[in-house]
Amino acid sequence: MSPYLFAFLDEHKITSIFNPLSTPAKTEINMGMLELAITAAIFLVVAGLLAYTMIRFRRRRDDDGHQEPPQVYGSNQIEAAWTVVPILIVFVIAGVSARSVWGVEDASPPKNALHINVIGHQFWWEVHYPGYNIVTANEIHLPISHNRDRATYLEYTSSDVIHSLWIPELGGKTDLIPNRVNHTWTDPQQAGIFWGSCSEFCGVQHANMLIQFVVQEPSDFDNWLAAQQQPQPTPTEISAGQKRFQAAGCWACHAVKGTHFNGKLGPDLTHLASRLNIGSGVLANTPENLQAWVVDPQHAKPGCLMPKSNLTGVNLTDLVGYLETLK
Repeated sequence: MSPYLFAFLDEHKITSIFNPLSTPAKTEINMGMLELAITAAIFLVVAGLLAYTMIRFRRRRDDDGHQEPPQVYGSNQIEAAWTVVPILIVFVIAGVSARSVWGVEDASPPKNALHINVIGHQFWWEVHYPGYNIVTANEIHLPISHNRDRATYLEYTSSDVIHSLWIPELGGKTDLIPNRVNHTWTDPQQAGIFWGSCSEFCGVQHANMLIQFVVQEPSDFDNWLAAQQQPQPTPTEISAGQKRFQAAGCWACHAVKGTHFNGKLGPDLTHLASRLNIGSGVLANTPENLQAWVVDPQHAKPGCLMPKSNLTGVNLTDLVGYLETLK
């Protein structure tokens, strides 16, 4: 499936929490707005009283500079008010926050929910669709939920350090922690391509650890699933590009279903040519960018764990040509 088939989808490169497009995102923005309203009211009351006091009791020209103002000691009513009211405010905010967090993290998935497992790596995302035997990277496809009837449940963990995945329009931040599984869910209500990122500093390329959520109509999503489930056809004769893939050692880190290449350290490349970007979002997936990435990924993403290949000439052309066939 070519990335050009997704050209009709709106791309949301500029993310915003003020444009919630799923139930969890709307729950979180509503909670935030309530807390903002409460704190704004507190600010206005305190600032208003302070301004009133400064103006009403300011020093005047005819005041006796040596006379102290009236001294008031103790007021049970005032002391009770400034003790009880803050406690009530804290309880309201804590209750609303707990309800929102539990509603997102502890919700039970319905039977028809789509399950996706995401594993954070330095500096890319590994994505599994356990019910469909699909493994991809840096790109999560999920169906639109027109009537909030098709939710997607995600399990997050990490293979190395702590990461945190955030797609502002579709939900809040969720940490990916080694040896721990965190849960969240979303039910996107608008088709489009939504950018997310790692929001927990994880190393030198933290800022370039990007991910795309591709929200599609259910029929288009089902077509994508069917295409991704297909392994690469087994050739009767090994191509020059496959030979170069093996000779260059790419197989040690990368897997291609349908072949004997089964590396686990880097992204699965079975359908690389169908993805929108490479390098976890730093480059568009074009033949020119793919060639530059193969030669020297450190140029586009300094500090990433993929070494230079230093391939040139026909060897480079053959390898990139093979990768371009992995649709």
